[in-house]
Amino acid sequence: MRFAPFDDLAARLLPHVAAGDDGSHDASHLARVWANARTIAAEAGGDDEVLAAAVLLHDCVAVEKSSPLRPQASRLAAERARDVLSGLGWPAPRIDAVAHAIAAHSFSAGIAPQTVEARILQDADRLEAIGAIGIARCFYTAGRMGSALYDPADPAAARRALDDRVFAIDHFRTKLLTLEGGFQTAAGARLARQRTQLVAEFLAAFEDEIGLG
Repeated sequence: MRFAPFDDLAARLLPHVAAGDDGSHDASHLARVWANARTIAAEAGGDDEVLAAAVLLHDCVAVEKSSPLRPQASRLAAERARDVLSGLGWPAPRIDAVAHAIAAHSFSAGIAPQTVEARILQDADRLEAIGAIGIARCFYTAGRMGSALYDPADPAAARRALDDRVFAIDHFRTKLLTLEGGFQTAAGARLARQRTQLVAEFLAAFEDEIGLG
């Protein structure tokens, strides 16, 4: 797994990342978020080392999406990151910068990003929820939660409330198609528009194949 130009930092930090069985939050997820972050940072700027540490540790505490602790996951990860970086001798201001970026990255935490690194990490991680990867992660997570693909009686939720805990395809309307407007950087917003279009096209094709077209 490559985290250039911070492969040495990655080698020190990855052992501190929780080793769960969630394939949507594994080392390949971190590598993709880092690739997104580098693309955005090339335009937005920021401190690359702080950003790399934040990417590597942003999921260092594993909390399942179905857990009642999910809204606290980013705060828990930020506190864990403080301990890890302190143990490596990082100065307090840089630890604070990493911890804030991690705490603010989560969709459910509701923490406004105050730094460029926090804005980049939030965008880079949210890009994972849309596009081809986002579609794959949606169905992977639904399978882990035991959700059905869709409600055969009302697939588009015309006469019922959307419930993505029960029907995977509902997640497209409850979240995936709503994320585009919340991006923090110009580069992130451009990528989000492209990936959201792919999500919309997939949903249209899916509904056509089940007879809603």
